[in-house]
Amino acid sequence: MRSIRDIYKVGTGPSSSHTMGPEAAAKLFKSEHPDAESYRVILYGSLSKTGKGHGTDRAVINAMQPIPTEVVFSEQDPEGMKHPNTMDLFAVRDGKEIADMRVYSIGGGDIRVEGREQSDKGGDEEPYLENSFAEIRQFCDFSYLNLIKYITINEGPDIWEYLEYIWSVMKAAVEEGLGREGILPGGLNIVRKAKRLYEKQLDTGHAEILECQQVCAYAYAVSEQNADNGTIVTAPTCGSCGVLPAVMYYLQKKKGLDDGKIARALGVAGIFGELAKKNASVSGAECGCQAEIGVACSMAAAAAGYLFGYSLDQIEYAAEIALEHHLGLTCDPICGLVQIPCIERNAVAAMRALNSANLAYFLAETRRISYDMVLKSMYRTGLDMNQSYRETSEGGLAAAYSRKWKNY
Repeated sequence: MRSIRDIYKVGTGPSSSHTMGPEAAAKLFKSEHPDAESYRVILYGSLSKTGKGHGTDRAVINAMQPIPTEVVFSEQDPEGMKHPNTMDLFAVRDGKEIADMRVYSIGGGDIRVEGREQSDKGGDEEPYLENSFAEIRQFCDFSYLNLIKYITINEGPDIWEYLEYIWSVMKAAVEEGLGREGILPGGLNIVRKAKRLYEKQLDTGHAEILECQQVCAYAYAVSEQNADNGTIVTAPTCGSCGVLPAVMYYLQKKKGLDDGKIARALGVAGIFGELAKKNASVSGAECGCQAEIGVACSMAAAAAGYLFGYSLDQIEYAAEIALEHHLGLTCDPICGLVQIPCIERNAVAAMRALNSANLAYFLAETRRISYDMVLKSMYRTGLDMNQSYRETSEGGLAAAYSRKWKNY
């Protein structure tokens, strides 16, 4: 399994697979063919169908500057396409193509170049020998280790300094988002809601209502930053970047926890996120939103379980509950923008993460389903899902919204 550093990437929104991945591909291709007079990039599948809303063309053109670049949104997918996020890059000189490269943007900002030796899940560096939670549990039980010691052994002690940096970026996204107002870009005229939600907290005497307002405000804050091309951390993706920071920010304030403790919770969350990337997917275009929001929810539930002082069984059960009840969740962003239903969905998932962790406290010894089993089910469900519901904006809410407005 790859390093936890892989799951947490600092970048700009709105999409890890549609902006960060293509940008990385463009930079790689440009570095290998700097003598080109121009570039031509063809986008296929989900990259083509929702690329304009996600700003894929803008990300590619900016990465190729100052060399002129043409971006083509293809309506036809090529033979042999191995991932719904596929792009072909061509270098042109003296009017002729001098080089080409096919790249798959596989989620979380990772890319895979066709024909090059690398892991199917995005890389070769795998400090962990274990590749399932069952294997991790077995190793920890045999060696009398908790997850924090297990992570330190495999990653080295400097992982915690890195995760404190990651937390500082997440926290900044929450706090900046809470102070921002205005309309999000893209044409849907979506008004930022985090500030309003946070400032108009109701003094009802009901702690659960106050908790809901606070957690949801934090999730909205980060997700709105992402939609506005702000700086966020993939957890595991841009589209699901609000879930984990919302839960961590809420628990840090509520419990008075220091940043080091939150960094360790992010380490625990990272284990579950990396297992999802290794054994399933975090790509909405490949497996629907269950792979993004569902995995984010499981990461947040596991992190919350750690902060609550849970056992290894309880932490795994929290993550399993959170992912299990997102199975089959579609990815159908209206107009290809990471706004509706994406922003609200981050808030709902953040609350579900806390609920999953609370339920795991009472019932961990009764469970019959493992996190590994749910991951396998999620991946198979995603592959079986109709393509219209996998980040194409051709089904679900996206289709309903288009039909609605065509009738006016």
